[in-house]
Amino acid sequence: MDGPVYLPEEPPGLEAFLTWAPQPVPLLPVVGVLLALAYGWGVWLLACRRIAWPWWRTTLFVTGCGVLVALTGTGLEGYGYRMFSVFMFQQLTLMMTIPPLLILGAPGTLLLKAAPARGRWRLVRRLALTGLRSRLARLLLHPGFMVPLFLMVFYGLYFSGIASTLLGSVAGHLSLEVVFLAAGVLFTLPLISPDPLPHRQSHLGRLLDMFIEMPLHAFFGVIAMMATVPLVGFFARPPAAWSVDAVADQRIAGALAWSYGELPSLIIVLILLFAWASDDTRRAEAADRRKDVEGDAELDAYNAWLLRLNRR
Repeated sequence: MDGPVYLPEEPPGLEAFLTWAPQPVPLLPVVGVLLALAYGWGVWLLACRRIAWPWWRTTLFVTGCGVLVALTGTGLEGYGYRMFSVFMFQQLTLMMTIPPLLILGAPGTLLLKAAPARGRWRLVRRLALTGLRSRLARLLLHPGFMVPLFLMVFYGLYFSGIASTLLGSVAGHLSLEVVFLAAGVLFTLPLISPDPLPHRQSHLGRLLDMFIEMPLHAFFGVIAMMATVPLVGFFARPPAAWSVDAVADQRIAGALAWSYGELPSLIIVLILLFAWASDDTRRAEAADRRKDVEGDAELDAYNAWLLRLNRR
């Protein structure tokens, strides 16, 4: 394994997992801290201008940043270099848990509100809007790109041997974690983002995307649980002193993919159903208000037709 890395020597356990032990290249913990600070700065700028910002959005975003720091800055990161189950837990958290927390924090809306259209922040606002309206943004957020990306980070990654190759280096390990987080953000953004997007699917289309995605990691989990040999050669030889069987550890990884991976998906489905029902309610109320003001043209036409029939 090339490059600096802190590999744990103690057998795996809850205390060892949660001990603060950042790696020599703590990329994602630093990213998590910087994101939280940038978000807090945006909230502070709004407060200085007496613009209200929902506290619960701040809580969700900061929680997502905290989970990112804890996931990659504690002993979990070191054990993720040696145990498939720990690495799978990290992957699922990066893809399924952290992105919804960050996205529901509405960082894009916060940026547009905190960066005035005039003054020194004008360039930041212009760059954000340009990126939002770009063809690249439309491509990255399109289901035709997102669903194959999800297939790649599970089936293509582990069944092709790419995982074993990349996990053998610090740079490869970090690059995989960055890809997991980016894939989760790109998949979740079009589903539940309150921020402005270049294109927004219908509620039915978003639910269909979820129903396509949900079986992907579940089927992978079943395959991992049923396999009798290690699927990833890199995790085939855990330290002998730990008394960890590679195949048994792989079954735990598969169980996590099948169970833990489904819970965030179910929560997203519930959010989508709630948003669909709320939109239908708002549209019905708006239609009723228009009828009260302008009248119901269809009902008036029907009543006029009935009146003509009665006269005949």
